[in-house]
Amino acid sequence: MKFGVIVFPGSNCDDDMVYALGEVLGQPTVKLWHKDTDLQGCDVLIVPGGFSYGDYLRSGAIARFSPIMTAVATHAAHGGYVMGICNGFQILTEAGLLEGALLKNNSQKYICKNIYLRAQNTSTALTAGLSTEEVYKIPIAHGDGRFFAPADTLAKLQDKDQVLFRYCDAQGQYTEEANPNGSLHNIAGICNEGRNVFGMMPHPERAIHTHLGNTDGQAILGSLIAYALQV
Repeated sequence: MKFGVIVFPGSNCDDDMVYALGEVLGQPTVKLWHKDTDLQGCDVLIVPGGFSYGDYLRSGAIARFSPIMTAVATHAAHGGYVMGICNGFQILTEAGLLEGALLKNNSQKYICKNIYLRAQNTSTALTAGLSTEEVYKIPIAHGDGRFFAPADTLAKLQDKDQVLFRYCDAQGQYTEEANPNGSLHNIAGICNEGRNVFGMMPHPERAIHTHLGNTDGQAILGSLIAYALQV
């Protein structure tokens, strides 16, 4: 199993993800430059957080035209795993690999803090190792994290069990106060219909080590690793 972390101009969470996957979780991991088209035999592609191209125009709107994204789309179309985190989630929606859009937070402010979330299913590689009853504390850091989709898309995401995570409070309740950015239905992460492309706004790679005071992110990334190794 080999992981590839894609680096765009302005990415700033690539090293965090390489450390989390390689040093903490012991997985072979390489960086992939956005102008490359060779995925170097990677089985799982990570589109990390940051500010690709300075978030000019719209977050992720320019990065989706980088040469590597054609290879990413082909990889996904053939059933390969792709995971976008924060800016990576934005890029995947702009590229049409995930539905919906990430709009400005309803506070119109950048938010950086720990939040709580719950997994909504255990039927994807990213959630198979999680408990739908457990509350996970994961950091967020974004200004454009408000998930939006038309009503028919929201209904489809719900009906096809494509909602991966929802924001909740420390007791696991889905409240308006626990929603940090105004995302519809408290949605914090989704997958595609094929269940091999994932997007989430919170940063599991920032909750990966005891030195950080939080290891909840290991459960999420560990689920992806364990599931991918089985297939």
